[in-house]
Formats: sequence, structure tokens, C-alpha cells
Amino acid sequence: MRKLIIVWIFAVVTELVLTLPAFAQGYDVPPGWKKCPECQSVTDRKEAEKYKPDGMPYNPRDLSGVWGAVRGNLVRGPGVQVFPKEKAPPMTPLGKQRFDETLTEESPTGDAVSNWKDPMLRCDPLGWPRLFTYNYGFEFHVLPDRVLQNFAWGNAWRTIWTDGRQLPTKPPEPRFMGWAVGHWEADNTFVIESNGYDDRTWLFEDWPDRKNGWTHSEAMRIVERWKRPTYGVLEAQITITDPNTYTQSWVSEVVKMSLLPDAEIWEYFCVPTDALEHIQRVLRPAAGAAAQ
Repeated sequence: MRKLIIVWIFAVVTELVLTLPAFAQGYDVPPGWKKCPECQSVTDRKEAEKYKPDGMPYNPRDLSGVWGAVRGNLVRGPGVQVFPKEKAPPMTPLGKQRFDETLTEESPTGDAVSNWKDPMLRCDPLGWPRLFTYNYGFEFHVLPDRVLQNFAWGNAWRTIWTDGRQLPTKPPEPRFMGWAVGHWEADNTFVIESNGYDDRTWLFEDWPDRKNGWTHSEAMRIVERWKRPTYGVLEAQITITDPNTYTQSWVSEVVKMSLLPDAEIWEYFCVPTDALEHIQRVLRPAAGAAAQ
């Protein structure tokens, strides 16, 4: 019983701590500053549409700008699923074992209580590609020898090198964001190849039940194809290959994200001490315990 209470408390804290951007819509933005992508209302987004018509001139090899969020493996807005579960490749025995190990506790009615096994709920780095399948918006910065991608979630960023270097051929030191290189193809597609991933991260949760997590091994390799077909639209497709976990490559849908010229990336961290303070000041007294 005590374990279930702790899990329930953690579930409530998680919802409060990890959904703060939703409350930010009511915050006053200082003069001269812009809202964060998740702080924008529906009206804000409609108002921004008039500033990015498809006919506006642009450089297809300039990915710079703030782009819309992907939440919980769904593209915010149309609700397109990035990696549809029905298209998931078969798992290897090891992959199935690790997937089963992520199963969360269930209530008597069979509902997920809270998946405390999820690295995200412990404030671990989301890593890549989970920062693509769950984020609050991101920004590309194009430099002469690299492309930087900055995410609101965790103020995380990754470097995609375009200076001609090659991916490590021997297993490199694992990174949450991997080791990434990029190049442009003739049709103005920016191709990113990466490897060397820390296997503590998940690809994403098993939506919509959220009872399991899709895992990967350090052998995972990712190929991304980014394209800007119009001024206000960015397309992306991700292919995950991990022979230790899946018997085939897993190819995402083509995801379309909108440019947000009236938004900017804010600071957003998952802060364990904030969660603990909420437990002591709010949840413990609500459960009849003395606040500490």
C-alpha cells in the first residue's frame, strides 16, 4: 500500500512539474520579449499564420528559426503520430525483454498508476530521438561548420557537425544526444547520421496507454532527413536502426512542423527539488501528514 501511495504522489508531482508551460499562457511577457512555443494560445498561433505565407522567399538550406512542438509522439495540432505503434518492427528477444521490464504498476482496474521507471519522470535527460518525439519546441542555428539544435525541454542542445568529419567507426563513448554529422543533398535535404547513444534513454512511451517504454541499445544508429519546402514549414523523417532491439529499421511518418516567428525558446528544466518541495508543502499535508 505504501508503495502505491508513493507512486501516486510521484504521478501527481510529475503532472504538476512537467506541465508548467501550460500555465505559462497566463504569464505577463516583458516588453520586447516573445512567448515560448507552449505559452502561445490558439489565437496567438492563428495570428502568427499571417506572417509566414507559403509564397514568402526563403533559403531552403537555412533551417534557422523556432519550430513547433511535438508532444508525446504526436505533432501538436493535427495529431499525427510520429512513430505509429502499428508500424513498429518486430523486437528481438532482448528487445522484448527490455520492453517488458519497463511495465509500470497498474490499478485494480488495469490503468497505469505512474511509470516511475521512465527516465523522464526521474529528470534524466530525454536524449535523442526522444527530444524529437516529446518536446516543447526547438530552434535551429546554422553555423559555417555545424548546425545547433536547441530545445526548450531541459535547455538541451545538440551539435550536428557539417565540417566533413565522419561518424566514429568503433563504438564511441555513449552520449545522450549521440555523435552526429550532417550533409546537404542536391534536393536541399539536410541528412543527419548519428550513433553512439546512451541506452538509458527511451525512444518514447508506449502511447496511448503509457504502461511501457520503447527502448534501444548502444548499437542504435539514426538517419534523419530534414527539408524546408516552404518558408513556414519544416519536414522531418527519422529512421531508427538497432539490430540488438528490433529486427528491422523503424521509419517515422513525415512530420510537418510550423515556423513560430512570434515565439522564442524559454528556460524549462525538470527540477527534482521543486517536486520535493511540492510533496512537503502540498501533498503530505493533503494526505494528513505534517508538513516538513
